[in-house]
Amino acid sequence: MSIADIQKVSILGKESIHCGLHLVPYIVDTVLQTLPSSTYVLVTDTNVASLHLAAFQTAFEEHKLSAQARFLSYVIPPGETSKSREGKAEIEDFLLLNTCTRDTVMLALGGGVIGDLVGFVAATFMRGVRFVQIPTTLLAMVDSSVGGKTAIDTPHGKNLIGAFWQPEYIFIDAAFLETLPAREFSNGMAEVVKTAAIWNEDEFSALESRSAEIFAAIQTPSKDFSGRTKSTRSPAQQLLLSVIAGSISVKAHIVTIDERETGLRNLVNFGHTIGHAIEAVLTPTILHGECVSVGMLLEAEVARQLGVLSQVAVGRLTRCLKAYNLPVSLSDARIASLPAAKGLGVQKLLDIMKIDKKNSGPHKKIVILSRIGATYEQKATVVADSVIAKTLSEAVKVIPGTPTKSPVRMATPGSKSISNRALLLAALGKGTCRLKNLLHSDDTQVMMNALVELKGASFSWEDNGETLVVQGGEGSLSVPPNGKEVYLGNAGTAARFLTTVCTLVQSSATGERTVITGNARMKQRPIGPLVDALRANGSDINYVESQGCLPLSVAPAGLKGSTIQLAASVSSQYVSSILLCAPYAQDPVTLELTGGQVISQPYIDMTIAMMKTFGINVERQADKATGKLLDVYHIPRAVYTNPSSYNIESDASSATYPLAIAAITGTTCTIANIGSASLQGDARFAKEVLEPMGCEVVQTETETTVTGPPLGKLKALGYVDMEPMTDAFLTASVLAAVATGTPLQGRELTDGSRPTTTRILGIANQRVKECNRIRAMIDQLAKFGVETKELDDGLEVYGKPIQELKAGASIHCYDDHRVAMAFSVLSTVVKDTVLEEKRCVEKTWPNWWDDLVNKIGIDVEGVELPVSHSVASASGPATEDTAASIIIIGMRGSGKTYIGQLSASVLGWQFLDADAVFEEKHQTGVREFVNKHGWPAFRAAETEVLQELITKHPKGYVISLGGGIVETPGARDLLKAFAKHGPVVHVVRDMDEVVEYLGEETLRPAYGEPIMDVFQRREPWFAECCSYVFVNRTGSVRSAVNGHADTQLVVEASPSQNSIRDEVDRFFHHITGQRPNLAPTKTGDRRTYFLSLTYPDIAPALAHIEELTTGVDAIELRVDMLRSQKDFERPGSWIPSVAYVTDQIAALRQKTSLPIVFTTRTISQGGQFPPHAEAEAFELFHAAARMGVEYIDVEISWSEKRIQELVARKGHSVIIASWHDWSGNMLWDGKEVEAKYQIASKFGDIVKIVGKANGFEDNLALHRFAKRMQSSTNGKPLIGINMGVEGQLSRILNPTLSPVSHPLLPSKAAPGQLSFAEIQTALHLIGQSPAQRFYIFGNPIAHSMSPTLHNTAFQILGLPHKYELFETQSVGEEIKAALVSPDFGGASVTIPFKLDVIPLLDSLSPEAEAIGAVNTIVPRKKSNGSPLLYGDNTDWIGILECIRSALPNTAQTPDAALIIGAGGTSRAAIYALRQLGVKAIYLYNRTRQSAEVLVNAFPDAGVVIIDELGTWPEGGRPPTVIISTVPASATSTSPNVENTLYLPSSIFASQYPGVVVDMAYKPAETPLLGLAADVAQKWNRVRGVEVLLEQGFKQFYLWTGRRCPKRAVSERVWNAYARAA
Repeated sequence: MSIADIQKVSILGKESIHCGLHLVPYIVDTVLQTLPSSTYVLVTDTNVASLHLAAFQTAFEEHKLSAQARFLSYVIPPGETSKSREGKAEIEDFLLLNTCTRDTVMLALGGGVIGDLVGFVAATFMRGVRFVQIPTTLLAMVDSSVGGKTAIDTPHGKNLIGAFWQPEYIFIDAAFLETLPAREFSNGMAEVVKTAAIWNEDEFSALESRSAEIFAAIQTPSKDFSGRTKSTRSPAQQLLLSVIAGSISVKAHIVTIDERETGLRNLVNFGHTIGHAIEAVLTPTILHGECVSVGMLLEAEVARQLGVLSQVAVGRLTRCLKAYNLPVSLSDARIASLPAAKGLGVQKLLDIMKIDKKNSGPHKKIVILSRIGATYEQKATVVADSVIAKTLSEAVKVIPGTPTKSPVRMATPGSKSISNRALLLAALGKGTCRLKNLLHSDDTQVMMNALVELKGASFSWEDNGETLVVQGGEGSLSVPPNGKEVYLGNAGTAARFLTTVCTLVQSSATGERTVITGNARMKQRPIGPLVDALRANGSDINYVESQGCLPLSVAPAGLKGSTIQLAASVSSQYVSSILLCAPYAQDPVTLELTGGQVISQPYIDMTIAMMKTFGINVERQADKATGKLLDVYHIPRAVYTNPSSYNIESDASSATYPLAIAAITGTTCTIANIGSASLQGDARFAKEVLEPMGCEVVQTETETTVTGPPLGKLKALGYVDMEPMTDAFLTASVLAAVATGTPLQGRELTDGSRPTTTRILGIANQRVKECNRIRAMIDQLAKFGVETKELDDGLEVYGKPIQELKAGASIHCYDDHRVAMAFSVLSTVVKDTVLEEKRCVEKTWPNWWDDLVNKIGIDVEGVELPVSHSVASASGPATEDTAASIIIIGMRGSGKTYIGQLSASVLGWQFLDADAVFEEKHQTGVREFVNKHGWPAFRAAETEVLQELITKHPKGYVISLGGGIVETPGARDLLKAFAKHGPVVHVVRDMDEVVEYLGEETLRPAYGEPIMDVFQRREPWFAECCSYVFVNRTGSVRSAVNGHADTQLVVEASPSQNSIRDEVDRFFHHITGQRPNLAPTKTGDRRTYFLSLTYPDIAPALAHIEELTTGVDAIELRVDMLRSQKDFERPGSWIPSVAYVTDQIAALRQKTSLPIVFTTRTISQGGQFPPHAEAEAFELFHAAARMGVEYIDVEISWSEKRIQELVARKGHSVIIASWHDWSGNMLWDGKEVEAKYQIASKFGDIVKIVGKANGFEDNLALHRFAKRMQSSTNGKPLIGINMGVEGQLSRILNPTLSPVSHPLLPSKAAPGQLSFAEIQTALHLIGQSPAQRFYIFGNPIAHSMSPTLHNTAFQILGLPHKYELFETQSVGEEIKAALVSPDFGGASVTIPFKLDVIPLLDSLSPEAEAIGAVNTIVPRKKSNGSPLLYGDNTDWIGILECIRSALPNTAQTPDAALIIGAGGTSRAAIYALRQLGVKAIYLYNRTRQSAEVLVNAFPDAGVVIIDELGTWPEGGRPPTVIISTVPASATSTSPNVENTLYLPSSIFASQYPGVVVDMAYKPAETPLLGLAADVAQKWNRVRGVEVLLEQGFKQFYLWTGRRCPKRAVSERVWNAYARAA
C-alpha cells in the first residue's frame, strides 16, 4: 500500500471516503487490493485527461496487472452535453465492444458531469457494476460525488433520468485543485459555504475569516508531492483539506440518515430551489455554484421576509460568499451583462421551480435558515409563491393603509456614519474592540473589505454575528497585492475616508501605488477638495480618469502633517477623513477649514467625539478675543487605543422613515436607541420638522416617540433650514407634499408664497450624493402631481390634499436608498405606487421592506417590471432598456439634428435639441451666452442641461447635444454613465463636408481655432463616450473615424432621402433592440443564407448589390480580404485600418439594409488575417459592434478574455463563434468536434464549425451531428459546413446562414460554395423544397402583370414554384378547392373579390382589418401543425413605398394630400398616407355618400371631404401628394367632356414640389399624369404599374420569406407592359 496520510469519512456505515493529497498511487493500490476485477475502466474528459490520465496509466502499469486483469481508459468531450442519453450509450458501447463483464470496476475521474454520467452507467450496465468516484473539482468533491446520486440530462431538464448508486470509494485528492481554474474553485466553495451555513456555525466562521489562506492553498503549487504525508503538509494544505473534509462529513452524515432524500437530505438543497431555476436560464455561461450562491442569498432573504432569519445572518452570508468571488445577486455584472439574464423574470423562475423534487404537489419548498449553522425545520419548508415573488421582484408596491402594529416600537439599523467611523477607528487602533449594533449593509461591507485588502486590521464575529471583533493594526497598512484595485462601489463615505487612509500606507517595493475606484456614479461624485488639500500637504495622488473624481492612484509616502488647509463647503466627510487619519501623520496636524460656511458641522462634531472615545482629544481653536469657535482643529500625533467594546447608535437618518410613516398615517411610533443625546444631527428631525408639522413628539436622551395628527392634517413647514440634517430633507419633502395646514406662527413665509409652501434650505450638498437628490425629488414628486420649485440651496414643495395626488406613479429611485425609503413613506397614503429599484435600500437598511411588513404593519407586494424584448442570446446581451432614450453626440455640422429628428420619427419618439433647451432655460441664444459669459461658463451650464435632460427624459427621447459637450470632464462622465444603459450615438461625417458647412453656419459661436484642431482634440473623447457610431454618408465618406483618406472609394451621387431613412430606421431599431435587424435562425424557422463578399474594395460591387444578394438573408463582409487601393500591391497578409473598414461598411449600408456578417478569418482558418494580430482583430470587432453590425464572426482560437470582453459590449450584435478545420482529420462523430462545439456554444449565439469532406458519408455524419447538438439542452443554431466539392451536400442541408456565392463575384470565399439558386434547385431535387402553386383571383385578369412579376422572381431564385391566373365569376368552390390543396403556396386577390374572399380566411392582418380588404392570402401553420389561411393587404405598402421614393428631400412628411375616388383602393391610400404621417387628407368623390363611408371608417386619420377639386378647406394648404384611384377613362383635363371627372390644373397649386400617383395601369400616360407633366414639372409622377410592383414585392416576401429581385423583375414587367400597351 502506497504511503499517504489519509483522513477517512464514514458514509452509510462504511469508511469509503478517503481524503488526502497526491493520492494517485494510493488510489490505484486501494482499488487493486480491495476491488479485484478482470477490467478496470477509467472514464474522464479531454481536459482532465491532459492533466492526470497519464499518472493513472503509469500507476496501473507499475502494478503489473495480472494476465487476467486489464486497464482501459475512455475519454469524452467536456461539458454538460456529454451527460446525455447519447453520451451514456457511447460509454456502454465502448464497454460492450471491449467485452467488459459484470465484475468490471469503473473509475470516474473528473467533475460532476463525469461522476453523474459514469455513476449512472455503472448503475445500469450489466444490471449494476462497482464504481469509484475520483472527483477533480471542488464542487464534485464536496457535493455531487457524495451521496450516490447519478443521472443524465434530457431536453426537458437536468438530472431527470438517473438512479441512486453508491460508489465503493470516493477519493478526495486536494492536489487536483492546484490545476483547477480559480473560478471553478470558487464554484465549489459555494457548496462548502452552503454546508456550513445549514449545519455548523464554527465552520462558517472559519470560512468567513480565512478566505485568503484557503485561496493560497490552491494558488501555491506543491512540489515533489509535498502534502502526501502530514510531515510534508503545509498549514495552507492542512486548512484546505480540513475545510473539504468538514464539508463532506456533514453531507455524509445527512446521507447516512436519509439516503433517498425523504426529509433531512433536503437540507443540502439550501439555495438550490431558486439557484436551479436561475441555472436553467443561465447555463452554461454561469456555473452551478455561482447560481446556488445567488440562490442562497435569495432564499436567506425569503427567511428574513418570513421573520425567521436576522439581517445579521444575511449580511454574514453575503460577505462570506463575496470573499470567494461568488455573485450574490442577479444584478452582479457577471450575470446582468448576459442576454440570457433578460429571461430571469419572476414568473419564468417560478414556473421553473414547479419542477423540483422537493415540492409537494403545487407547493414549492425552500430550505429556510433560522441562523447561521441551523435551519428552521429539519427539512425544506413550504413557501407561498407570493413570498418568493416578492424576494425575486426588482420592484415593490407599498399597499396604503394604517400600520397594523401601531403603536410601533422598533430600532433602526446601526448608524452608517457611526459604523464607518467606528470601523476605521478600531482598525487604526491598538488592541481588540468589539463593535455592537454595526450596520450590516453594502457601505459597511465595502469599508471592511477595503481595510482587509489594505491589511489594516482583522475581523471576526461573535454572538451569532451580532458583534464584530476588530483586531486593530495600529496604523500599519500595505499596498494591495498584484496591483489589485480597491473597489468601493457607490460608497461615498468609504471613498472619502479611505482617500486619506491610503496616504498612510507603507511601501514595500519601489513604484507601488494604491488605486481606489468605484462604480459609474461614484466616478461622478466630487473628491477634488480633499485631494487638493492632501496634495498641498505633500501627498502624491493622481486622478486615473476624470479630474476631481475617483479612481485615484495614491503613493504610499505617508501623511506629512503640520498645517493642512481644506475647503469644506462641499462635504463634511472631507474634514472627517483628515481628522480620523491625522494622529498618524508624521507631524501633529493643524487643520484649517476654508471656503466659507462648513457643511454639516454635526458630523464633524460626531467624528471628534468618537476620536475622544478612542483616546485622541481634538482641540478646536477659539478666538481669544470673543471666544467664538473657529474652523481650526489641532490633532496630536498618537495611536488610537481601542475600547474593549463600542455600541453603535441606531441610524438617525433611517429613523426618519418609520417616524414619518407615523406622521403621515396619524399613528404612533417609538424608535429606541435614538434620542436627544445622539451624536447624529438627524436625531433633531422629530423635534425640528415633525413637531412643527403638527405631530406630538416625546424625546428622551435614548428614544424618540412620534404620534401623527389625523390623516391629511399635516401642516406645511414654511421655512426650514435643514443644513444640520441634510439627509433627512427627502423625508421632509414627501411629508410636505401632503402638508396642507397653515404653518405654525413664526414660520410663515412673508414673500407672498402659497400658505401650503414648505421651503427647505441648507441642502446644496445633496446634489452630489448618490444622485442629484434635489432634482430627483422634484422629478419624482411631479409624478404625483405635486408642484415644486428648485432653489440654489434647496427647494420648495407645495402641499396638496392626499386625495388629489395622482395614483399609479412608478418611482425611479436612482439607485439611491434615501429616495426609495422616502417615497415608500408617501406610498402608504397613495395607492398603486411602484418603487422601481427595491434593492438600493441595502446600502443602509437591507431589510426595510421586511420591517415595513413585520414591524410596522404595512403590506408590501413584489412587482415585476416589464422586460423589454431583445435578441435572445446566451453569450452576451443587450443590457439596455429598449425604451431608453438615445443621446446623439458629434461635431457641429455632422448632421446630429437631422439624424436625430429622423431617428425620432422612425422610432415614434420625441426629439430634443439640447441647444434649444439651453436657450429656453437661459432665455438667450448660445452665441450670445458665450459672448457674454465666456466658454467656461457655457460649458458648465451646458453640462447642467445635460444632467437635467438625462434625469427628466430617461425613456422615449432622442436628445441631440452640442458638439463641444465632450470638452467637459463632468459631461463626459455623465455620457459614459448613461451609455451603460442607453445608447450614446456618435454621428460622424466626412470632415471636408463639416468644414464646408461650418464656413457657412452663423448661429453658433466661432471656435477661435482651426476646425481640424478642434476635431482632433475631441475625437478621442467622442470615442470614449459613445456606445455606437452612425456614419452620416451625405456623399463621399473618406474617413468616418480619423478625418483623412484611407481609400479611394467615392460615391459621386449623394444617397437618396429614402436610403438615408432606411439606414436610420435599420440602425436605430437595431441598436435599441426594438427590432433587431436579424435573420430568423431559431429551430423551425426557414432556411437562411448569407452572401460572401470577396472584394478587396467593395466599390465595384455596389452597383450590383441587389443582384448579388438575390435570395439571401445577410451579406458577409470578409474583412480579412479588404485592401485599399494604395495597399493593394503590398505583399503578404494585411490588416485593414478601422477607418477603411468603417468606410466600407458605410458604403455598403447605403446600398442594402441586409444584416452584415463581419468576418475576419485568420490564415490558419483559411483566411488572410495574420493570426498573431489579436489586438488589431478585436479593435475591428469592437468597431463593428459600435456601428451596429448585426453578426460578428469570432474564431474560438482567440483568447477567452478578449472574447468575453467583446461579448459584454456587443449590444444587440450576434456573435458567431467559429472553428475551421482544413486538415480533413476532424470527424463529425468524434470527440474533438463536440469539444469545439461546447467551447463555441459558451461564447456564441450561433456556432459555426467548418470541416473538410473526404467523402459523401462525411456530409451525413455532419447532418447527424447537427441534429444531435440541436436536440441537446440549450442547443445553439449551428452553421455546419464541409468544404470541398465532396462537401457541397452539407451546404445544401445546412439550415442556418449557409454561405453562398454568386457568378458575379471575383472568387468564391471557400471551395465548394454554391449559389443561392443552385441550392434551391438541389433542395427541390432531394424533396426538401416541393413545388407550390400560386394564383391571382379576380375578374377580369387576363392582362395582369402579376404572373410575369412572380414567375420571373421564382426563376431567378431557383424556386420550383408557378404563379397562374385563376379567373372565376365569383368566390366559389373552385377557389375554395385551390385554397385547401396541399400544394397551395399563396394567392393575390384583385377586384372584385377583395371583400368576398374574407369569409374563407382564418385570420387577417391588422392592416387588412383596418383597410377592410384583402389582396394577399398566405398559408401558415398553427401551433399544432394544422393549416391556417391568413389574409393581408399590401396595396397600401405599394402606395407608401412609391410616395416615399418619389418625395423630394424637402418633403418627407407632407402636410396635405388629396385622394380622388372613394373605392376600395382609396382605403389603402388613406392607410398609407396615415402611416406616412400626413396631417390633412382631402377626399374627393363625385358621390359624397361614398366618401362619407370612408371618413367614418378612418375617424382618426384627419380625412376631410372636399366638394370641388382645386378648392381647399379654409386655412388648408394645397396638397403635395395626389392619388387617383378612379379609372383613367373616367377622367379628363377638359371641362367639356361629358361623363368624366374634370381635373383642373389648380390641384397642383402648391408652391412646393410633390408626388402624383395614378393607380390606373392604362393608358401609360393618363390624363392626370399628363396634366402634371404640363403644369407641374417639378412634381414626380408614379404610374399604377410602379405601385403594382411594390405591392407585389411585398407579396412575394410574405409567401417565400425571400426578398424579390426587384431590378430584374421590374425590367421584365416593364417590357411586358410596353408590349401590351
